[in-house]
Order: sequence, then structure tokens, then C-alpha cells
Amino acid sequence: MEFDKFCSLDSSDPFWDWNRTWSAANPDLTQCFQNTVLVWLPCLYLWMCAPIYLIYLRSHNRGYICMSNLNKAKTAIGLLLWMICWSNVFYSFWQRHHGISVPAPVHLVSPTILGLTMLLATLLIQYERLKGVQSSGVMLIFWLLALLCATVTFRSKILQALDQPEMVCVWRYTTFYIYYTLLLVAFCLSCLTEQPPLFSQALKDLNPCPEPGASFLSRITFWWVTRMMIMGYKHPLEEKDLWSLNPEDCSQAVVPQIVHHWKTECQKVKRTEKKTLYSPTQIPKSEGKEGQPPEESEILIVKTDRKTKEPSLLWALCLTFGPYFLISCLYKIIHDILMFVGPEILRLLINFVNNSSAPSWQGYFYTALLFICTCVQSLILQKYFHVCFITGMRLRTAVIGAVYRKALVISSAARRTSTVGEIVNLMSVDAQRFMDLITYINMIWSAPLQVVLALYFLWQNLGPSVLAGVAVMVLMVPVNAVIAMKTRTYQVAQMKSKDNRIKLMNEMLNGIKVLKLYAWELAFKDKISEIRESELQVLKKAAYLGAGSTFTWVCAPFLVALSTFGVYVLIDEHNVLDAQKAFVSLALFNILRFPLNMLPMVISSMVQASVSLKRLRVFLSHEELQEDSVEHKAVAGSPYSISIVDGVFSWSRNESPNLKRLNVCIPEGCLVAVVGHVGSGKSSLLSALLGEMDKLEGTVNVKGSVAYVPQQAWIQNSSLKGNIIFGQEWKEAWYQRVVEACALQPDLEILPAGDKTEIGEKGVNLSGGQKQRVSLARAVYCDRAVYLLDDSLSAVDAHVGKHIFDQVIGPQGLLKDKTRVLVTHGLSYLPQVDLILVMVDGEITEMGSYQQLMSREGAFAEFLHTYANIDHTDNSESMPKSETKLTENGSATTLVGNSPGFSTVSKLCKEDKKLKAKNSEVGKLTEADKASTGQVKLSVFWAYAKAIGVLLSCISLLLFLTHHLLSLFSNYWLSQWTDDPIVNGTQPSRLMRLGVYGALGLSQGVAVFGYSLFMSIGGILASRCLHESMLYDVLRSPMSFFERTPSGNLVNRFSKEMDTIDSVIPNIIKMFMGSMFGVLGACVIILIATPLVAVIIPALGVLYFFVQRFYVASSRQLKRLESVSRSPIYTHFNETLLGTSVIRAFGEQERFIHESDQRVDHNQKAYYPSIVANRWLAIRLEFVGNCIVSFAALFAVIARESLSPGIVGLSISYALQLTTSLTWLVRMSSDLETNIVAVEKLKEYSDTEKEAEWKYEHSSLPPGWPTHGCIEIRGFGLRYRPNLDLAIHNITISINGGEKVGIVGRTGAGKSSLTLGLFRIIEGAEGHIIIDGVDIAQLGLHELRSRITIIPQDPVLFSGSLRLNLDPFDSYTDEDVWMALEFSHLKTFVSGLPDKLSHECSEGGENFSVGQRQLLCLARALLRKTKILVLDEATAAVDMETDNLIQSTIRSQFEECTVLTIAHRLNTIMDYTRVLVLDKGEMAEFDSPSNLIAQRGAFYQMAKDAGLV
Repeated sequence: MEFDKFCSLDSSDPFWDWNRTWSAANPDLTQCFQNTVLVWLPCLYLWMCAPIYLIYLRSHNRGYICMSNLNKAKTAIGLLLWMICWSNVFYSFWQRHHGISVPAPVHLVSPTILGLTMLLATLLIQYERLKGVQSSGVMLIFWLLALLCATVTFRSKILQALDQPEMVCVWRYTTFYIYYTLLLVAFCLSCLTEQPPLFSQALKDLNPCPEPGASFLSRITFWWVTRMMIMGYKHPLEEKDLWSLNPEDCSQAVVPQIVHHWKTECQKVKRTEKKTLYSPTQIPKSEGKEGQPPEESEILIVKTDRKTKEPSLLWALCLTFGPYFLISCLYKIIHDILMFVGPEILRLLINFVNNSSAPSWQGYFYTALLFICTCVQSLILQKYFHVCFITGMRLRTAVIGAVYRKALVISSAARRTSTVGEIVNLMSVDAQRFMDLITYINMIWSAPLQVVLALYFLWQNLGPSVLAGVAVMVLMVPVNAVIAMKTRTYQVAQMKSKDNRIKLMNEMLNGIKVLKLYAWELAFKDKISEIRESELQVLKKAAYLGAGSTFTWVCAPFLVALSTFGVYVLIDEHNVLDAQKAFVSLALFNILRFPLNMLPMVISSMVQASVSLKRLRVFLSHEELQEDSVEHKAVAGSPYSISIVDGVFSWSRNESPNLKRLNVCIPEGCLVAVVGHVGSGKSSLLSALLGEMDKLEGTVNVKGSVAYVPQQAWIQNSSLKGNIIFGQEWKEAWYQRVVEACALQPDLEILPAGDKTEIGEKGVNLSGGQKQRVSLARAVYCDRAVYLLDDSLSAVDAHVGKHIFDQVIGPQGLLKDKTRVLVTHGLSYLPQVDLILVMVDGEITEMGSYQQLMSREGAFAEFLHTYANIDHTDNSESMPKSETKLTENGSATTLVGNSPGFSTVSKLCKEDKKLKAKNSEVGKLTEADKASTGQVKLSVFWAYAKAIGVLLSCISLLLFLTHHLLSLFSNYWLSQWTDDPIVNGTQPSRLMRLGVYGALGLSQGVAVFGYSLFMSIGGILASRCLHESMLYDVLRSPMSFFERTPSGNLVNRFSKEMDTIDSVIPNIIKMFMGSMFGVLGACVIILIATPLVAVIIPALGVLYFFVQRFYVASSRQLKRLESVSRSPIYTHFNETLLGTSVIRAFGEQERFIHESDQRVDHNQKAYYPSIVANRWLAIRLEFVGNCIVSFAALFAVIARESLSPGIVGLSISYALQLTTSLTWLVRMSSDLETNIVAVEKLKEYSDTEKEAEWKYEHSSLPPGWPTHGCIEIRGFGLRYRPNLDLAIHNITISINGGEKVGIVGRTGAGKSSLTLGLFRIIEGAEGHIIIDGVDIAQLGLHELRSRITIIPQDPVLFSGSLRLNLDPFDSYTDEDVWMALEFSHLKTFVSGLPDKLSHECSEGGENFSVGQRQLLCLARALLRKTKILVLDEATAAVDMETDNLIQSTIRSQFEECTVLTIAHRLNTIMDYTRVLVLDKGEMAEFDSPSNLIAQRGAFYQMAKDAGLV
């Protein structure tokens, strides 16, 4: 052989010799093999990797690392190794030259190749340093390979030196030992890690993620996570313990990529669209204006649109995340191939046990091989999962970021197509779907690969009878597929119910105050329960299907084995089922089971994700606001600040225009008032100027930056100061002036922590007037060129309104040089404005100054004459130039006029210091979701078991046990069968064996079906019970609870936690029980087979338990931190959606996007450690499992004399399954703990404080109570929270039946508090309120609230029919409802709607104007027609005309009733019987209006400010 000559000239050294290697009792490799293959292998590896690695390093530069001692040592070792290799080459030449002996070619070739490789290694080490690699996997594997190969040679050299001392060549031996030592050192050095590169992120970070700086070994074993695990074990992890995110996982890095790719996709589609769009002949411009309606061309566009292709979101996602994700495919292939090594080794082991002549080292060799392979398999699998989870995490970040950015630019028409709930679902549910899919998506190609490999090995083992088993499997696939598809349809139905339920919940929580005031909780509770029932029906059907699929999933492998073995034995009676055939086949069937069951799951998961993908694509393709609809560039030489020319606007492209024929030019610095009836398009005009509406024709130009105050103030959940500053830079003096001018100073003194007081969501703890003023202050503070004020004076009292007009808006105010457009209903301000626009039905009918319009005698003049009871002479003197003295309910305070005196300012500073001293803790309002710590208490599990029902729980457990015992016994039976003696080439009792085996399997199936069904039904019972009790608990909570708890938290409980209880927990319990019994069963079998393992198992068990406890402590806490940091993302998003127009008007989009990104990153900061903690755990547990497998094999080898092959096969095939069962067990037990937290969270609300009873059993109320409506208040007082002062105190008045009483006072004087006390929204702290002789504190809340009526300050509507909004209990006839609508002047409007009373209100009543909503609230009151009516600033949002309508309705319809009115417009209460003036929570005056004016007290002063005296 030529190759032998290459090793030794006389061919005395062969390349391979079986007698020396395999059959010998003490094996050794030939010299030739050692000098060639073992030397070339590491070299080949490095030369193959180097090019790819160099390219990778070039593209991933992390900055260079300074030369360190470690690096010097590595380089020196590399050079020494290179020198040693060369010394060997020179030695060969020297031998030849001196003629001592002619060396074989191998002695020249091998050292040369090795030398070059060492040189390459040294160069790589330096290149890595320059590119900032702290620890290199490529090099570590190279040194490891070289070391292993050298170790074989090392042993053989020592053996040779002992056996044949005369053959030793001293020089080569010496150099080899030096070489070996250096390799060992190089290997150890490569395990260490370099210092971080210069200027790296890690140096600046306080708590950087240790991963980038960890060594390669630490990274593949996830050792770098250990420090956090130890920390989490010692004390519960907190926010500050979490690492920062790696830069490549942050929103800043991820989101721009996806946005960029998505835009490119959209652009592509637009390009193809343009080709199709402009093919129809275009209509010339003039013709379109007159001859044809302009809509026609749009209809063409819509038609062609159908055919065009949609932009592909999938492709955009692939481009963004594909490259990184491809690494996982490589890992997966390696892992799939390694999976089949186990059964092969099992086959060899059974052969080894059968063949008594085999040398015993082979057994140990197999055991070692098994251990190494399983460990490598574990490492690769975890690395694979790591890549998948990271990709999933980035995907979620990207989706949330993209949705958020889109929500800020979406047009209002598109905004109407999706509710807030749906958009939030895109972020929470759909993003989660993608994350879940990413971990499994590779199964699409990996499952078929595994099946093909398994079938190949099975064919080798059993021949054609395998086909019987395959046939069974193939039959199972469609069954599973049908089940998956059915489940899918149920899921869609359930999602729909869930969406509806959450939408209703959301609205209920937003309008909870109204529900309580009207005592409507039960109606809505029933409505939600109804939706919930339909949801549970769907869940129940899904549960039956689930039981079916579990049945097929557990029985499939068994049926396959049964059919295969049956066919194999029955085809030919000489087919003997021996241990090797049976157990290797079983091991392969176990492998097969996984891909076959995963496939349907992956397919259904893909279908789900595709639905999510479609929803996302639709949302991301919604049309955006036209960026060019409003031009902001200053037109050269134009004096106009705002100009609209021929403007036609509509809210959506395909609706008729809402505003038409607009021509407005507003000079700079001008104050413009816009007046008109409710629904005449005043607010729409401002929206058009902001670019919120679709511009169909004309041009709009707004010069300079814009500030906008919406009609319903949008308040963020942050401090009062934060709301005003709104991200601008902090200017102390200016801030003080703004607060002062907006009349917020007195409010700051009332608030518990001054301007650091936290404002709840949507401003729950501010009154309507305060919200409006904060909203105004924000606009003023931002200091823009153009101010658009949408009725910003409506919600404040007359005198405060006047003050704000004078100080802020009017000719002398802070904004006097700006352009201001004010939509208003207050007629008293009109004489002072420069220009008035009168709007009717979306057109401007008149414009001009006050005097011009009055002299024209047009609609405006008529309108004024009807409503103005204003004495015009008074206005001239109410505009003093110097300081104004303004009496607020008797206390005179100085207000800063145009020339602020120093005294006042310094007084302010003192005040301010006093405020600062107020503790900011007092100002906290909302409670963030707290992460509970420590172990989940047993009581939580017990609560869940009770919710299921104790009997059901016990039956399920019993069935579980039966199933597993049967399964163990059937496999034991199989091992007995394989050990049956063979008589004349057949096994005589095989038919009996086969029959029993089959029977055992069938009974197993029945048990499985039973427990699966019982578990699922139990789960549904539990979730019904828990949801009912939580809904009841939440509705029974007092108002203060809703102010403290962000609605995000509550919605989270009802959506996320409820979903967990519905669908996650029952499945987890099933899997947990399954894996627990699986592990126990395997241990029992291994112990029976090889009792020696009893020594090892307890030790490993303790280790296992320790690792598990260690892990659960941290994992549970991380999961809690993650879920606590999840709510703020959605809360912030909700808030943004409500305030998009404000955010856009101020141009603050970037800041909000940044804030959202920060919140997402904050959430991922807790999610990332929990992923790697999972990997950390899995690697350690699989190691424990691999040890058990190896020990089972080892002891089988040791005791091979006494064991039958059947038992060895049984023991090892069980051990091979143990690893997966163990991992599953810990995963499931920790999942169970983390998910059962959902139950814990639901139970939380049952322990919070509750309101008084709704109804008392034995009520002594007379049926028609209250009959007269006499109200007597005796020494009444109340406080908002236990630790605060009394908000109102010592109020004693009595009101006779049928009296009309007005309640007035400055904002914060306690007007609304009094009504809250009357309805017992807040329980009185002292005194009594008695109505018709009954103390209201003795009544059930519903008895009280349903007998008195309020028209609240914020008109709230719920989505649903109009009828539901007026009469949720269906207790009135349609005639009654129409009557009420007629009296509230809505009859014409409602009868004009297509669906009349069943007209759908959108979320929050968005499709009605605020005035119309207010009228609907009036209609509610008219329907109930109780003896006592409370009006809480009810007419604030309507114009004078509507206000008069309402007042006249109240006067006529509620003539005999007692009416209490909280009034801002004093003219509405001038004809009331009496007026109650409140000041600082106390009664200041109480008498008839005429007497009060005569007394010249506080009321007189207010009336004077309002221009009524």
C-alpha cells in the first residue's frame, strides 16, 4: 500500500490494524495513524474555519483590546509551538544529512503542516485582539481538538516506551512532551477571557450584561448567569439587580430596521400600483369641479386597489431578523443528527451484553461515548433555544415599536376602524404569538428530517413491518390536523368574545363613576357575564377536542409499537422479537413521537401567527394623515398667520365633507372667536387647522408652531408639574407666571403635594375645571406662535373664566402677541375679540368684528339679542389696566396684572418653598402593580383546587396514576417477552404476549382520555368561578379604589391573567403531572434493573432538587418583575391613543416614541434574564439526566453477567427518556408556580375595601320614597382619604321639597364633594344627610342611588345601542324613551339616524358631539324622573341656546322635584329659590339670590364678575 510507504519506507508501519485496536484487551492505534490523522485533524479544522471566521470578524468590529499579559502569553505559546514543529522538521533534515537514517516522508510533511497551522493560530489570536474578541470559541475548540489527539499519542508513546525501550527516539519524544505541555497551557489560556475593548459600552454601564465579556465555556454552559441566580436565591431580585440590555437588543437598534424594511415594502407596492392606477383616462381638472362629482375618480382608485398586491410584512420581518435566526437552523441540524446516536449506542450495548467474549473496555467506551454525545446534544440544543428566544424577544420589541409609531400618524378615519382595545391587543397578544412561534418554526423542516432518519434506522432494524407502524402514524396526522383546525376556529371565536369583553370592561372602568351614580353596576355585570358565558361555551368545546388530541398524542406511539411488533411477529414465525430489536425500535419510536406531535401544533401556531400577521399588516397599512395638508412655511410678505383658501374637509376620504367652502384669513396676533350651535363644526375647524382632517380641496397655511387645548382636557398620568411642562425645558419664573395666570395657584395649595402631586389616569383626581386649566397651562407654558383653544373656558366658574380670559387669552393676557383661535359659548367675551367667525352646518356664514356683526342684523345679532342678558356698559369698567382685585368667595387675593410687583413675586416664592416642603409621598396616587415576593403560598393552589372542585381533582389524580402504572407494566411485559426462550427458532407463547400487550395499551388510552377530559372541564369551572368573583369584587369597590388603581392593571387582570387561567393553567397542570409520573416511573424501572444505581440516584436527586429550588426562586421573581413592567407599556400606549391629536399638535411625537421605547426596553430587561435563566437551568438539569443515563449504562456493563438483555434494554431506553422528562418537570413546575400567580392576583381584589351593601335584605323603605324630596343636612363633613383633612365640614342646611337650589363657589370649594356625599360615593366622616325623614347612611347603596338622579359633569356614553345607554335594565317602554328624547331636544336627531334607538354608540360615545352627549344624559334623567335631581355643571359644554333648552326642560319637567345645581354660569341660577355659596369646604352664605346680592357678600362679587349686576 502506497500510504504505508509514506509512514515508513519499508512498510513496517501499517496505517490500520484491527487486531491491535478493536479486538485487543488493551487497544492502541498504529504509529502511522497517529502521525497522520491525529496530527492533521485539528489542522484541517482550523484551515476550514479560518476564512469564514475572518470574514465574520471583519464585519463585527467591537473596538480593539490593548495588549495584556494574557494576550502576550497566548502569542508566546503559539510561537513556541511553531518553533517546536520546525525543530522537528530540521531534525529530520539533520538525520538525513548526517546519514543516521532516512526519515519517512511523514516526518517532514506532518510537522510542516502543524507548524503552519500554529502560525495561523498565533495570527488569529492577534487579529481577534484587534477586533475586540474577548473570548474565542473557534480557538478553544482548536486547542481542545489538538489536545485530545495529542493525548492518544501521549498514552501510546508511554506504552511504547515501557514495552519497546529500544525503539525510542529521544529527540522526538522530548519535543513531543514539550509540545503536549504547551498545548495544555494554550488550552487553559484560551478558557480565560480578555479585558473589554476600549470605549466599549460595558465600561460606562453601571450594571452591564456579563454575557459579552464572558468566556466561551461560560457562554455555552451559561455559567455567566450564575451570579444572578445566587443573588436571587439569597434575596428576592429587585429592579436594580437586572442587567442592562445588550445594545443590539434595544428598541433603538431593532425598531428602525423593521420600520425601514416595511417602508421599502410599501414603496415597492406603491410603484407597482402607480402603473395600474394612472391607466384610466384622467378627468381634466375643470370638468371635475363642475361637470362631474370629484368622488368618481376616487371610486376608480378603490376598484383598482382590490387587484393590487399588499405589501408583505412577512418579508420585512424576514429581512430584519432572518440573518441572525439562520444560525439556529445550523444548531438544529446538528442536534437532530445527534438525537439518533442514543438508540445506536443502545443497540451496541445490548449486543455487548449478549456477546460475552467482547473485551470489557468496549462497554466502558460505549458508556463514555453515550455521555459525551448526550452532553454535546444538550449544549447545542440550549444554544439553539437561546438564539430562538432572543429573536422572539427582538421581534416583540419591533412589533410594539412599529405599532406605536404607526398609532401616532394614523388618520382619524382609520383610527375609527379599530378600537383602543384592538390596538392594545396587537401589542400584547399578537406580538406574543410571534414570540411563541419563533421557538417552533424550525420544526417545519426539522420534523420531516427527524421522521426520515428514524424510519431509515427502523427499517434497518425490523425491515418492512415498519410500514405498519408508519401507516398508523400517517393516519394520525389528519386526525390531529382536523382537531387543530377545529381548535383554531374556536380560538377565533374566543378571541372575538374576549375582545368584546375587554372593550366593555375598559369602558366600564372609564365610566365607573357614572355606573355608580346611576346604580347600573348589575346591568353591566350581567352584560359582561353574558359575553363571558359564550366565551366559556367555546372553551368547553375546545376542551373536548383537547381531550381527543391528548388521547391520540399519548396512544399514537403505543399503537405504532403494537402494530409494528404485531406485524413483525405474525408475518413469519421465525421472526423473533429479541431485546435489541424491541428496545432500539422503542427508543426510535419515542424519537418519532416528538416531531409527529409537534407538526400539527406548529401548523396551528403558524395559522394563528398568520392571522396576527394579517391584523398587523392591516393596521400598519392604514392610511396616514396627509403630512402636507397644512403648510407651516411662512409665505413671504404675508401678514396672515392662518389662512384657509377654498377649504373642503372631511373626517374620512369616502364620506361627504364636514366643512365646506372655507375662506379664512387671520392676521398675526389676532384673537378670533368661533361661535355656533352644538354640532356646527367648530371643533372640526380646529382639527382642520391641525391637519387632523382629510383635506379634499384648497390650501391651509399656518405660520409658526402650534399649541392646542382640546375640548375635553387630555391629562397624563404624571405629576401636575410634568403635565404643564410637557417635555419643554424648565423655566422657573415663566412657570410661576403661567400657573398664576391660569388660576392654578389656589389649587396647588389644596393639592397634597403641591405641583408634585401625581395626577391619576385621565386626571381622575382633578375636577373638570382643574383639568381644563392644567391643559391650558400646558399650552401657555410651551410658548408657541399660534394657539387653538377649543372651548377652554367652559368647565370653569364664571369668575375664574373671566380671570383666565383677562390674564391669558384676552387683549391684555400673556398671549396677547400670539394668534389665538378660541371656540367659545361664553358671550361675555365676544366684545373683546378682534374677529368673530359664525359657523352653521360646517360653513362660515358671517365673519367680522363684534360691532360689524351687530350692525349687520344677521343671524349672529339675533342670536345675541335672544341670549344676552348682559349689560354692555359693565364691560368697559371690567378691563382695568393695573392690578385687578378679584374676590374669590369673600377672600380678596391680589393677582399679578401686566406689571408684576416684586412683593407679589417674592410672596409666590415663599409660597413655593412652603409647597416644596410638602411631602411628595403624599402626592402619590396610583399604586403601581407591586411584585409580590417569595414562594407562592399553598393557599393559592388550594383556592384553585377548590374552584375546580375537590372530587374532580381526586378523580383526575387517580386516572393519572392508573395510566402511568399501566404504561410501566406494558413495557415490563415487553422486556419479559423479549427474554422468552427460543424453541426451534420461534417463541411459542408470542400470541398470548401480543394480546396482553395490546390490552394493556387500550386501557391506558381510556385512562388518558378520562383524565384529560376531567382536567379541562375542571379548569373551565375554575375559571368561571374566579372570573365571577373577581368581577363582583371589582364592582363592589369604592370610587377611591379606581382612582388609586390604574385601569391598565385592572384590564391586565381581566385579559392577561384571565387568559392564563382559562387556557394556560389546565394544560400546564396536565403536563406537570405527566412529566412527574414519567420521571418517577423511569427511576423505578432503572432501580429494578440495576439496583446499584440506588447509590447514585439520591445524590443526583438532591442536586436536582437544589438546582430547581435555586432556579425557581429567581425565575419566579423575574417573571413577576416582567409582568409588573408590562402594564406601563400598555398604560402609556392607552394614554397616547387618547391624546394623539394633542401630541401631534405640539409636535412631541419623538419624545413619546422615546418614552414608549424606554418602557419596552425596561420590560425586556426583566424578560431577558428569565430566558437565560431557563437555559442555565436546562443545561444543568440535562447534565443530571445525562449522568443518570451514563450510570445506568455503566452499571449494566459492570453487572453484564447477571442481567438479561431485555432488562438492560428496558432500563436504558427509559433512562434515555429521563433527560427530557426531567427538563420538562422543572420547566412545568416553575411554569406552574409563575402562572398560578394569576390566581393570586385575582384573589388580591377580594381583600380590598368594599362599598356598603348594595341592597339590604329587610329593607324598611316606603315604596315610593322619596315622595317630597326634602333634604336635611346636619353638620355634614367628608374626607377623600383617611389621612387627609376634611374636604367639606360642618354643613348644616335644610331644603324643602320642590325647591331649586344653586350651589356656587370657587373651584375646589367643595361643590362636587357635596354631591359625592349625597350619593355616598364617598362616605361622610361626620354628620348626617336625611332625605324625607330617612338617614341615607342606613340605606343600601342601590336603594339610594336609584331613587335620586344626577346629570354628571363629564357626559359618559358606553358602546352599545342608544337604548342601552338610556335604559340598561329595559325597565321603560319605547314610548317613554321617545318622550324623554323629545323633551331633551334630541328626537329629531335620533329619528334621523338610520337605526333610531338601536343606533350604535362608538367607544366612549365618540360619534356624538359633547353637547349631544350632555343632552343624552339629560334624557336619562328625564326617564328616571326621581324627586331629587342634581346637576353637576351639566351645561358646561353646550352653547347658550342648548343651555337655555336644557334649563327650560328642567324648569318644566322637574317642577315638583328638588333640583340642586352646581353652576358656573350664574345666569342659570338667578331665578332659583335659594343659592348655597361654599368657600373652602364650609358654607359661606345660603339665601335667595336677590337677598344675597343685597347683602353684597361673596355671591354679589361673583355676580359682578359675571356681569350680572
